[in-house]
Amino acid sequence: MNGEFVAYSAINTLAVLAIAPLYMSLIKKVKAWTQGRQGPSLFQTYANLAKLLKKEVIYSPNSSRVTRVAPSITLAAILVAALFVPLAYVPAPVGGIGNIILFLYLFALARFFMALTGLDAGSPFGGMGSSREMSLAAVIEPVTIIVFAALAFVFASLNIFDMFVISAASAFPVTPTLILLAISLFIILIVETARIPIDNPETHLELTMIHEGMILELSGKNLALMELAAAVKFTVLSALLINLVLPFGLVTTFSVAGVLAALLLFLIKGAVLSGIVGIFESSMAKMRFFRLPSLFVMAFFFSTLTIIIEVFA
Repeated sequence: MNGEFVAYSAINTLAVLAIAPLYMSLIKKVKAWTQGRQGPSLFQTYANLAKLLKKEVIYSPNSSRVTRVAPSITLAAILVAALFVPLAYVPAPVGGIGNIILFLYLFALARFFMALTGLDAGSPFGGMGSSREMSLAAVIEPVTIIVFAALAFVFASLNIFDMFVISAASAFPVTPTLILLAISLFIILIVETARIPIDNPETHLELTMIHEGMILELSGKNLALMELAAAVKFTVLSALLINLVLPFGLVTTFSVAGVLAALLLFLIKGAVLSGIVGIFESSMAKMRFFRLPSLFVMAFFFSTLTIIIEVFA
């Protein structure tokens, strides 16, 4: 592993951790504006995480070591996945870093331990949330595989870094089919991060909650790690969508000035996407659980259409 990749790993990880809570606050701010309210400060999520880190960790009498290690493993898996998606600078790939199949497995690993956390405490709400999460996963994961397979067809590579190198050569989408895939990637972003209309991360109603049900028994540092993991996951998937479809600003040659400028551009593009997500959530109601597959079908359709176009074009 060369020094350049080590520098990339440090910069990319720190940038993701620093930016992720801001986007969560921005979404809440935009949703509040659309409802005629002032909304929270843009730094409210940072304050919430800091407060949780200072609080005592309380465990259920029924919980095992799974609850104690799952939050750390979940965040670690998402942070490793974050190395696969450059925010500003695209390095030369090292080892398996960048492989699209490994990227999907890391997300599956995080989902697995989050579901275990919901089951481990023996809470009926936790078990219900985990059951719903895995039921959705059984439907959305094949669709996610098709979407990423379409990406591999478009860029003729299984390495995400290679995709970004090709994409960074142009300020606009390298092929019109990427516009179709952008719709699929946006749906994957909404589903994987448990946003409306899939789930409402701001409610604890037992009839609707999925993600919140799994972490309902967590407190203190463990809850902070899970909340941070969810924010990082949103930022990683946003970066994948933004930097493949609108790659302007992304650099392939390392320089301090170039990386800082690219990070600033990504911050702006990510803020715009977060605003769009906030408006999207405000304009929709949460869908009934058994109607959710109709949303996944749209992502499946556009990604399958992309594969057909790439094969026969």
